Amino acid sequence: MSYSNYFALGRISKTFGYKGELTFFLDVDAPENYAKLQSVFVEIKGNLVPYFIEKISIRGQQATVTLQDVSTEQALALVGSDLYLPLSSLPKLKGNQFYFHEVTGFNMRDTKHGDIGVLEHIIDNGPQAIFQIKKDDKEILIPVIDQFIIEVNRPERFILVDAPEGLIEFYLEL
Repeated sequence: MSYSNYFALGRISKTFGYKGELTFFLDVDAPENYAKLQSVFVEIKGNLVPYFIEKISIRGQQATVTLQDVSTEQALALVGSDLYLPLSSLPKLKGNQFYFHEVTGFNMRDTKHGDIGVLEHIIDNGPQAIFQIKKDDKEILIPVIDQFIIEVNRPERFILVDAPEGLIEFYLEL
């Protein structure tokens, strides 16, 4: 199954109470944006299965959820499952805000060096996300920091950065 049209919302962390309710951990920046969620996709054995939400209550990163037609036993079986939503349900971002998946393939430009390559990937498995840029046969890594990002131009598909002095030269001279 292809997950390219979905984003990870979080995970079912445990059951809640004794009436089939579940606790979702919402791995998103603004959980309150999902307070009116009507459905969710649950990953079960490599497939995304849709479930309709009867009731949802959000507190911080946690949500207490009642899924339609899910018994207590069925709820127990869902614990530990990952949650997904279609990319189309993401709120639109403006200005220099962006979703990582949205800018892959954008051209990268620097205020001093001009075109520095194509954004191949954003590495996000440590404390700091990093732009991974490909320029010919070289790789350039730039931290994803608000102060470095000057412009995100969606219509022309480029990101303008002001990289720290010497950073780009370091990669291009190797």
